[in-house]
Amino acid sequence: MATRPPRRERLEARLSLDQKALLERAAALEGRSLTDFVVASAQAAAMETIQRYEVITLTARDSLAFAEAIIHPPAPNERLRAAAHRHRQLIAE
Repeated sequence: MATRPPRRERLEARLSLDQKALLERAAALEGRSLTDFVVASAQAAAMETIQRYEVITLTARDSLAFAEAIIHPPAPNERLRAAAHRHRQLIAE
């Protein structure tokens, strides 16, 4: 059996009576302690939020446009050439 890392951190929250009753009911329906239910639910919500902000989801059309741009990149325009020139001047190769 794998050992869990020790839980040393605490998180406290003020709830209304109705909120606590709701959480207790949900925990009981899953056969879990209130603490376990709240921590697992908060962790799942946190992971979902992070993924929503950090993962870029493309449509099939967007994916094809991205792949096409990688395979056949457009020629650099004057602004890009000027930026590359400034970069070479500032950062010695």
